Amino acid sequence: MSKYFRANIDAMVGYTPGEQPGDGGVIKLNTNENPYPPSPKVFAALRKAINPSLRLYPEPLSDGLRALAAGVYGVKPNNIIAGNGSDEILSMLLRCFVGQRDRVAFPAPTYSLYDTLVEIQDGVAARVDFPEDFSLPQTLAEQNAALTFLCNPNAPSGTLVTLAEIAELAEAVSGILVVDEAYVDFATSEGASSIPLIRRFPNLVVMRTFSKSFSLAGMRIGLAFASKEIIAGMMKVKDSYNLNRLSMVAAMAALQDLPWMKRNAARIQRSRTRLSRGLKRLGYEVYPSHANFVITLVNQIPNW
Repeated sequence: MSKYFRANIDAMVGYTPGEQPGDGGVIKLNTNENPYPPSPKVFAALRKAINPSLRLYPEPLSDGLRALAAGVYGVKPNNIIAGNGSDEILSMLLRCFVGQRDRVAFPAPTYSLYDTLVEIQDGVAARVDFPEDFSLPQTLAEQNAALTFLCNPNAPSGTLVTLAEIAELAEAVSGILVVDEAYVDFATSEGASSIPLIRRFPNLVVMRTFSKSFSLAGMRIGLAFASKEIIAGMMKVKDSYNLNRLSMVAAMAALQDLPWMKRNAARIQRSRTRLSRGLKRLGYEVYPSHANFVITLVNQIPNW
């Protein structure tokens, strides 16, 4: 059947999601899920929403969620687009800005889905190796890329690039800069998010997800923040009713209980600190993580 597929689709391997073993007796670390449950307000809102209205289509533009998120993040609703997880938003961005042989740049190693999405569009992945300390690669802005991705904090390193560096990068790249902030709520420093920078840089898109800090990976909810012109263009390529009614309800309830999310994020920060200290005592080199995971290197044989 391969003759029916586009050549690049036939040749590619495809993305492999993290394994999802059944519940019970398993401590699962492979997808960086939150160990704590969502806010009780989410459960209450979902129970209320399970009613005959499920026979109706959801809001096509997620207007209620966008209006609420605008107030929380200090932007306007027309600066936001909602997606079926941030992965759908990544697909929207590739469809908007990347055609055949267009270059997409990103530091490596990072989120492996970027590679797959570039292959689907028949683009060219311009991978720029991180230095040993996972600081921002100096040549990232020189790739003449239609789209540049920066996962910040990065996966798998957990390291964080400063807002000043992101501003310089947005100024220097030739195309669109996408900052993927899936883990930013776990950052130690306040004000780590790049969302305020969208006012200064019309080529900047900032992505957030409800999967990690809000403990809603199963509901598939993502947001992107950008200029109203970029958001309007992205609206052209999104699916008609891309976010279901229950996901919107869950996201809005979660945004209305930020203290719950922040308490859980603080608990994870404390656990991360304890884990990092323990690993260092055993002889491991631990990178400074701002995510809900850590990466280590062995400098010497651990002191078992």
